[in-house]
Amino acid sequence: MKSELIVDVQPQEISIALTEDGRLMSLQKESRNQAYAVGDIYLAKVKKLMPGLNAAFVNVGYEKDAFLHYLDLGPHFSSYSEFLHQLLDDPKAPMPQVQKLKLLPDIDKHGTVAQQLTAGQQLLVQIVKEPISSKGPRLTTEIAFTGRFLVLIPFSQKISISQKIKSTSEKLRLRHLVESIRPKNFGVIIRTSAEGKSAPELYNEIQTLRQCWEDTLVKARRSEAPALIFEEESRIVGVLRDIFSPSFESIHVNAAEAFAQIQKYVSLIAPEKKDIVKLYTKDTPIFDFFNITKQIKSSFGKTVSFKSGAYLIIESTEALHVIDVNSGNRSKAGNDQETNALEVNLRAADEIARQLRLRDMGGIIVIDFIDMNKAEHRQELYEHMKQVMAGDRARHNILPLSKFGLMQITRQRVRPALDITTAETCPSCFGKGEVQPSLLFTDTLHEKLIYLVNHLGVKNFILYVHPFVDAYIKKGIISLYRKWKLELGGKFKVLPDQSLAYLQYRVIDSNHNEIDLQEEKDLDKTSQTKSKSKANNRVKQAVTADD
Repeated sequence: MKSELIVDVQPQEISIALTEDGRLMSLQKESRNQAYAVGDIYLAKVKKLMPGLNAAFVNVGYEKDAFLHYLDLGPHFSSYSEFLHQLLDDPKAPMPQVQKLKLLPDIDKHGTVAQQLTAGQQLLVQIVKEPISSKGPRLTTEIAFTGRFLVLIPFSQKISISQKIKSTSEKLRLRHLVESIRPKNFGVIIRTSAEGKSAPELYNEIQTLRQCWEDTLVKARRSEAPALIFEEESRIVGVLRDIFSPSFESIHVNAAEAFAQIQKYVSLIAPEKKDIVKLYTKDTPIFDFFNITKQIKSSFGKTVSFKSGAYLIIESTEALHVIDVNSGNRSKAGNDQETNALEVNLRAADEIARQLRLRDMGGIIVIDFIDMNKAEHRQELYEHMKQVMAGDRARHNILPLSKFGLMQITRQRVRPALDITTAETCPSCFGKGEVQPSLLFTDTLHEKLIYLVNHLGVKNFILYVHPFVDAYIKKGIISLYRKWKLELGGKFKVLPDQSLAYLQYRVIDSNHNEIDLQEEKDLDKTSQTKSKSKANNRVKQAVTADD
């Protein structure tokens, strides 16, 4: 199976698509100006206690206060609190060391938040769940630094191993190895990717993560709450760290800076794979070139077709997702009803597992499969769903089919579900139902080109339009495109972009910056007036000729 990563870097966001044999399997979008991300560490201040919820609201600088539950304080909160007292109360005192700290007993897991926190208290907190809908971020005081192979946890003595490492001998090897190299009073979680790794590789990563902790303490002492004191070096690297696999055959990225970051990261964790990182330099949008845009539009709607006419209906609320499986044209198949239902359900399970990863759906998922009478068929479907969900990195739990033919899945939700609207709002009427004549759209584009070349003096740029408009502009030997090039003499290009709606366009200059012409309202009005005038003149000429 050929696995590839496609990285699309845009001014506002970064999109990372994972494909297997050209089929889109996962899509992640990260805003480049988003203030909060899972893993970020803040110096924050307790705003108020909520005894009824056994939680506290904490000010981290977000418009909505963050939520910190008592259970998210972690069992080592007493040691953490004592250390934080030494760190923050006297900035001139020597920097405290976790290794020299005498760990205190664990707090009572049935205790109350009022026993541990007070309003106005300063805390080091880490984001464990991004703001979702009207809710603020969710926090923990159990700080963790995540690496490629290990997770380092201050104030802990525990070593945990990923359940996905099946070999008992390998588990014992890793446990003994990490026990010998971990710093005192630091716990470690051994990730799946640590399997087979040598002592120097693991030791180097522990030292790197420990240095991150030391740098965080220095910044915390110099800051005033609320303040961000630790974040990933790069959001791209942060996302890539969790999804990178040695099985990747290529990683394509369309920005030089991101290309350098990714290549540097891959060189560190897998030097033999350095050459798989490739800089994409073509003018065609990278997602269009690799057929990602088309797959996004076909996979994120309410209705998703998957095989031989069968399809899914997906409805979502904030906490619940409902998926209905329909046989569609498969109902005309020659097999008996029971066999046909089993075939459709098995293929639906494949697509549902893909959709959960693709949309990053979390919370409760209820699936209404086609009814099957035989118990062995229901069990086969349940086992198949567990098998296809095994590769999902998010924690999940799958229940067998109920007597109503429903399957329930709970899936970890860390960030909002990826909701991409595939229906296109008309850019001319904005949903009002009336648009300017599409026949005059080429006249509008012509006026925009004249304005860019003759008035703004921009001669080297790319005008992106809908593929249908691109085909119309370039049809024939003496096309509109050729006429515009001869008239204006610029080095501009007109190229198709599948992400645009029918009457949309965008302009990118030679430095890959977008030129905003949508705000040139006066120009639009002038263009439309001239276009209408030309059309009226043609009508008058035709009437005169008839007379």
